[in-house]
Amino acid sequence: MTEEYIYAVARVRSRELNLLSRQDVDQLMACRTLEECLRTLSDKGWGDGNSSTPEEVLAAEEEKTWAFIHELTKDMTPFQVLLFPTDYNNLKAAVKAVVTSVEPHDVFLPGGSVDPEVMLRCVREGDFSSLPEHMAQAADSAYHTLLQTEDGQLCDIILDRACLCDLLECGRNSGSDILRDYAELTCAVSNIKVAVRACKTGKNRAFLESALAPCGTLDVSSLSAAACKSVEDIYGYLAATPYSGAAEKLKESYSAFEKWCDDKVMDLVKGQKTNPFTIGPLFAFVVARRNEISTVRIILSGKLNGLDDRMIRERLREMYV
Repeated sequence: MTEEYIYAVARVRSRELNLLSRQDVDQLMACRTLEECLRTLSDKGWGDGNSSTPEEVLAAEEEKTWAFIHELTKDMTPFQVLLFPTDYNNLKAAVKAVVTSVEPHDVFLPGGSVDPEVMLRCVREGDFSSLPEHMAQAADSAYHTLLQTEDGQLCDIILDRACLCDLLECGRNSGSDILRDYAELTCAVSNIKVAVRACKTGKNRAFLESALAPCGTLDVSSLSAAACKSVEDIYGYLAATPYSGAAEKLKESYSAFEKWCDDKVMDLVKGQKTNPFTIGPLFAFVVARRNEISTVRIILSGKLNGLDDRMIRERLREMYV
């Protein structure tokens, strides 16, 4: 391990002490109003001092996380598996904005690895050579497909699948077990979500085969066949895979399934607490921060909309600490 990583992991260990614990989450849940929640978060150092709305507070915390990682390492390659979804969502927005001749306003997500303005220029000029190779191919295909068919969903399928394929390749080529396993879990979970939605909306086998991304822990052919029959067949197939727990949660509710997915990720990265010799602890810290931001978003949204505390608690994610 390099001296740089030794120092980086030491700093991460120190910063982990500031992560929200279950007690902190319970304290937020005890707040009676959204305003009280925001004051409690401010007392814990959340926001940038000028944040006045929930989204501003959460955005500030996301920015702090990446600023910290940039302080620790110049090599952001290991974090591409976290950045690809943002990049491809921005690419979707750029393609649709250009094809529909709509000026994009507040449609791009912050924090990706590719400047959305570069994406927009590439689409407008029909020249995608400034984008990473695999992204360029997918962008070209999605752009011309949308021009020819005016089918926004088909455009989304092309880019969503390309995102998963890039994510898987990045994880497998990283040489890191945690990045590989995270990418595999993310792809498998996305495939399950696609299969369930496709089944409930009556999509055919051709649609499923074009939408699902091959991964190591799911046989997409079997998943497609099950989705073409019924949701119960999907559950039956999943029962014989590492995702049997997903089937049980899907039977309960979709929100329970989404919580299960996020908790599986947290279980995966928690192992990095005792692994001081790789990029793993840095990666785990980013995932942990994203998880607590998501948890806080659920609480703030619940308080804003006057949801019963029981309903909010059912959606709360497992914490890293």
